Amino acid sequence: MRILLLSDVESEYIWDYFNAEKFSDIDLVISCGDLKSEYLTFIATMVNAPVFYVHGNHDRQYEKTPPEGCDNIEDKLVEFKGLRIIGLGGSMKYNDNPFYARPPYQCTEQQMEWRIRRLAPKLFFSKGFDILVTHAPAFGLGDGSDLCHTGFKAFRKLLDKYSPKYMFHGHMHLGYGRGKRTLIHNNTKIIDAFNYYIVEI
Repeated sequence: MRILLLSDVESEYIWDYFNAEKFSDIDLVISCGDLKSEYLTFIATMVNAPVFYVHGNHDRQYEKTPPEGCDNIEDKLVEFKGLRIIGLGGSMKYNDNPFYARPPYQCTEQQMEWRIRRLAPKLFFSKGFDILVTHAPAFGLGDGSDLCHTGFKAFRKLLDKYSPKYMFHGHMHLGYGRGKRTLIHNNTKIIDAFNYYIVEI
């Protein structure tokens, strides 16, 4: 299975110079946030695969104009071709702007823990999950030092408890030139979805 990951920056290669042949074998598209609604709608139209998304910290535009033909997996556990996927968007709360400073765009650590607790019954009955899709990274695993880019400890707890195969996130722009695309944490491969990236499972 080939999954097209997206986040943070609209790719000119995809949007302005789209070549259908290059993406003909994509089975699933996953957006990790902070992308224009029109961009995801374009991808849903041009790529012959479902498009799942979570919100970034700048995606309140989706309330008025949600991406068309796409599935919001925020605070959900969904299954796709045998893969159990959960979505938890947003970043750490870093300001008091009422336009953005609320879930799912910004969350305190406690708010994110509450969102995860609400998923607990589904995680119990599904016996865990295979892929964690987020906007922010997990604490200490490719995150930043400022409050906005600090990762969630709650995500790290999830990884340690369920040991999923993958975690896909955005927000870090590949560490703004300093980070790596992939990290390994125990049995989980963590991938920064910045711009676009194709992962084969």
